[in-house]
Amino acid sequence: MADASTDREHGTVFAPKFDDRGLLAAMVVDAATGAPLMLAWMNAEALALTRSTGVAHFWSRSRSSLWMKGETSGNTLKVVELLVDCDQDTIVLRCDPAGPACHTGAQSCFYRRLDGDSLVPATT
Repeated sequence: MADASTDREHGTVFAPKFDDRGLLAAMVVDAATGAPLMLAWMNAEALALTRSTGVAHFWSRSRSSLWMKGETSGNTLKVVELLVDCDQDTIVLRCDPAGPACHTGAQSCFYRRLDGDSLVPATT
């Protein structure tokens, strides 16, 4: 009989592995280009809402509250596909963004790259 780890890593049952705070990492990428858009956190409720509505929902660690991406800006993320990593503690959301993903107005939160000890604009 397979143990829980083997079943989680090789089985077909979705059994997300939340951390000790009840969260899992959620990486958002552009469904059309594969470009990274943002990294956020999901609790069980955010994951369930994302799956049921098809729009990305997350858990704000700083505000300790559930939020839907774009609820104030209109820049929602329509989920095209959910990818689950090997031990089910990280989700990749392939999304169609309805506008910039970053709260700064940038298309992606990853708009800078490290060059030595300095941050410089990332090239697309």
